[in-house]
Amino acid sequence: MKPGPADTRERGSGTVLAAGLALVVMMVMAMMLLLAQAAVLASRAASAADLAALAGADALRGITDGEPCAVAVEVAARHAAAVLSCVEGPGQILEVRTELGERSLLGPANGHARAGPPP
Repeated sequence: MKPGPADTRERGSGTVLAAGLALVVMMVMAMMLLLAQAAVLASRAASAADLAALAGADALRGITDGEPCAVAVEVAARHAAAVLSCVEGPGQILEVRTELGERSLLGPANGHARAGPPP
């Protein structure tokens, strides 16, 4: 059977469809990787803020030596984070905000934590 004019127009359409589908799958995978990277960095920023707030609160209560915010800055720096703010609140509570030095394409990762004496 000899191919007619209608048969030749559709030759290669499966290849174009497969290439388009492969491109869509690669874009979805890239977006998922970006979101996963942002989630990991956010977790690291939150951990740095938690540890800095706990160490600073211990210094505020006199359990350890040092100025509370200076201790918080030192602990955050050990975890590759910078302290954006450090505020001593009532009841020996310390509130710390951090930002990781490492950034993703979606922006900086920030963390926030409060620590103080047990209730």
